Amino acid sequence: MSIKPPSPAPQNIAWVPLMLAALVLTTGCRGTAPETERAARADLATVKNNFRPNDVRPALPMLASNAPFSNFLAFAMLNQPRVEATWYDWAASVESITGQRSLPDPQITFEADIANMVTSLMPGLMETFPGPGKLRAAGDAAAADSRVKYFAFESSVLQSAFDLKSSYYDLYFLDAKIQINRQTLALLADIEKLARSQNEVGKATLQDVLRAQIEQDRTANDITNLEDSRRSLMARFKAALGITADQSDPPVPQNFESTPLDLTSDDVFIDALARNPRLRGMEAEIRSAEAAMRVAYKERMPDTTAGLEADVKAAPVFYRPQLAVTLPIWRDKLAADLAAAQDRKRAAEARLSAEQIALAVDFAEKSFAFRESSRNLDVFQNQLLPKAQLSLQVARSAYLSGQQEFVNLIDAERALLDIQLSEVEARVQREQALAEISLLILGQSPPNAPILNNTASAKTIGTR
Repeated sequence: MSIKPPSPAPQNIAWVPLMLAALVLTTGCRGTAPETERAARADLATVKNNFRPNDVRPALPMLASNAPFSNFLAFAMLNQPRVEATWYDWAASVESITGQRSLPDPQITFEADIANMVTSLMPGLMETFPGPGKLRAAGDAAAADSRVKYFAFESSVLQSAFDLKSSYYDLYFLDAKIQINRQTLALLADIEKLARSQNEVGKATLQDVLRAQIEQDRTANDITNLEDSRRSLMARFKAALGITADQSDPPVPQNFESTPLDLTSDDVFIDALARNPRLRGMEAEIRSAEAAMRVAYKERMPDTTAGLEADVKAAPVFYRPQLAVTLPIWRDKLAADLAAAQDRKRAAEARLSAEQIALAVDFAEKSFAFRESSRNLDVFQNQLLPKAQLSLQVARSAYLSGQQEFVNLIDAERALLDIQLSEVEARVQREQALAEISLLILGQSPPNAPILNNTASAKTIGTR
């Protein structure tokens, strides 16, 4: 009677679950995204369509001297490297949500008993399962951090728009000052001719001619200094557009566009508190700290590691299940982690309160600067300039008739020049205050700004 050898079927069957596990590992798995992650990715996709579609910079608007200023603003917001850096910081923080809410990678294990020969061969698979609610809390904390990064991105977009406006206003009004001084230089040339004609008929001395020449030399030197300062202002303008120093100078818009803003409403400051990106970013920091507190609290829950090994050398095959549970016994460590998260929340709340106070001060100062410069501009344009022009005409006529000395004519010319330059300076201060209030304090985005603004996603991102 013959004895049949053991059937190899059990050994083959033992490899089946391991082969299936290997197949799953090589093909990959996908987790289930929670609502916070789906919302964050939706916000990212919304902005990406405008800012970096297909991960490349979109076609930039054409810059021309007769182009609307909105073209220059869009160019700066899309091309500024600082904005791009905060964009990728935000994008990276959104991508990190998936890693935080996902299970750890499973492990393939392998054991063998070897004496003179291999007596057992045990491949296996193990997986660690964090305690209940840990992964969700970690994902929510990462989503909260991504909201902080978003508001940093929004702030950088608005800052780039302000930097462009600020540099453009300085450049535009520098050109206005140069133009005023050139007109004054032409006026002084006429006054010199007038002094020479009076000197030729014996009604004035050569000293009047020399005084006119001195004023011309002084004005010509002012023009040279102003033209020389244009280089530094053009460098600022290029930098605000994100154009490097080795690239050619861009054109400067010819048509001046003021910032439309109504500061008469009593609700303006309330709007600032609701929309200011710095405040909203700090509110997001508080939500992030609260999420970190939940993560720290969940650390009290133990983690479980489960696995299964099969001895494929045994006949029949036997399986070895494994189970391990962490013991969160270091209560001082858990308490310290929770206390640290609570302290971070308190610090974020204090920073928010300080920023709200600082915002109120900034709003008051810039509003005063706007009102003051608006009053000064009205006085210069409607009262002082007409009177200064009339005073110069009177002084000119009186000098020709011999009723006044030449010094009175020069004084009238200087007064007109000072008022004209002061009028330009008042316009600069008014527009700078308007730009800072609208962009950095009120958080009003320019047209086509690549941010979440006045959309359902934007309203949600500040309150999730």
